[in-house]
Amino acid sequence: MAHLPPAELDPATAAEWDGRYAEAEKLWSGTPNGALVAEVADLTPGRALDVGCGEGADAVWLAGRGWDVTALDVSRVALDRAARHAEQAGVAVTWLHAGLLDARFPSGAFDLVSAQYPALRRTSPDDDAAERALLAAVAPGGMLLVVHHAVDDDAARTAGFDLAEYVLPADVARLLGDGWEVEVDERRPRDLSTGAGSHHTEDVVLRARRGATTRRGSGGRSGTSA
Repeated sequence: MAHLPPAELDPATAAEWDGRYAEAEKLWSGTPNGALVAEVADLTPGRALDVGCGEGADAVWLAGRGWDVTALDVSRVALDRAARHAEQAGVAVTWLHAGLLDARFPSGAFDLVSAQYPALRRTSPDDDAAERALLAAVAPGGMLLVVHHAVDDDAARTAGFDLAEYVLPADVARLLGDGWEVEVDERRPRDLSTGAGSHHTEDVVLRARRGATTRRGSGGRSGTSA
């Protein structure tokens, strides 16, 4: 189980998430996210990127099904737990201590890019850097899967979050051009009884397939054509 060298990341963000994980021996349920299992179980394994892998349940599940998994998170505490989980499961995962933008993966590096409830912050209201990084990481013919809790603005503010500060599935969907096929874009029930976030009852699920032939899109933006 390889650990890639730490990329440049915001120390304050890393410390915030390390502190959150340190408050409990296990923060999440320890089981793979239901939307990931539902959308990926029948895919042929290839190269997968798990964005914001947390304690590693998704990455370990993918690796156990034959995927070559790279999993990243800003929290070293989470990654250490994830590595132990992988060792106990007898699977190999490449762990990367980084945020999505810090990692700077080559374009089209992964057959599956999975972002399950990612805490991807915007640096400004007009900044699409994180969304574009997700799209760029998907290989021609590959799949992008973005899942988030279905939460309205008022409920989020009550919990201390401003949804406008975070990347949501709708923000990613807005940037999908003609070279992408949206296969799933829906709200669906969510049933989880343990772990942080178990109080959420609905998810928003976006699954999109990148066309198999790449081309140069308008405005110099990389795109694909099916």
